Amino acid sequence: MDLNDIVVFTKVVETKSFTSAAELLGLPKSTVSRRLAQLEERLGVRLVQRTTRKLALTEIGEAYYARCSRIVADVAAAEQLVTDMQSSPRGRLRVTTTVEFAMHYLGPIVAAFAIEHPDINIELHGTDRIVDLIEENFYIAVRFGPLGESSLVARKLCTVGLVLCASPGYVERHGAPKHIDELDEHDRLLFAPSPRVQAWTLASGDATYDFGRPARFTSDMVGAVRAHALAGLGIALLPSYLVLADLASRALVRVLPEWETRPSDIHAVYTTRHNIPPRLTLFLDHLTKALNPPPWAR
Repeated sequence: MDLNDIVVFTKVVETKSFTSAAELLGLPKSTVSRRLAQLEERLGVRLVQRTTRKLALTEIGEAYYARCSRIVADVAAAEQLVTDMQSSPRGRLRVTTTVEFAMHYLGPIVAAFAIEHPDINIELHGTDRIVDLIEENFYIAVRFGPLGESSLVARKLCTVGLVLCASPGYVERHGAPKHIDELDEHDRLLFAPSPRVQAWTLASGDATYDFGRPARFTSDMVGAVRAHALAGLGIALLPSYLVLADLASRALVRVLPEWETRPSDIHAVYTTRHNIPPRLTLFLDHLTKALNPPPWAR
């Protein structure tokens, strides 16, 4: 079945003229006549009676037109729906990021966006694994650190640093290291977000130090590493955005504050730079504005 032949047939019936139908469709009159003849040949019936003065539907043609006109109207309505959705952003937007970032920052950012755009429905998924955007039908992910090789498009949003910290109880029991080399004698709590990242490079001036294994506790869930630090189980290297409140309340204290990781980039990652839905463009712009400068740096 060729939908184009059905469209030609319905326009011939509605205009009662090959010439008018051809003008309406932007086709040569000969093409309109040929397509209708092909449709009748494929169906094995006569749909239209042709005379020198007028066109008339056969009985089968009338029944066929009644069904075809609804099909063509449905297709036109579907195309209009797409146009309307493009001009007035609406629909579903699935977003993923880490659990802790969703809880502390992205949740409020999404809430502000939802207030501005009530016709856009947002699904925010918190997970510390790297999801396959295409396979799992996500529009956008907010990711931290170096990005692996992929065909995804990335927009840099901001940067975040990681800081060494421990609970006051741990420091009281084990003492605070006064030099970076003393860190080897302490229990480490390691956030390893992916197989690619199993160590972090600390820097102080031109000097560097790799904070990694062996570690007393390792997890790809940064919230779990923070919980172990709060419980006094060791010295952790945690994102500054996650521990600001803990440092302010002295639930955690800085260790070797002159040593930090170099700032790590936070990216918005999505599948294509072409034919981006307007709702995604709006969300990207909102996200960029909300994180520039990032709340934890204000």
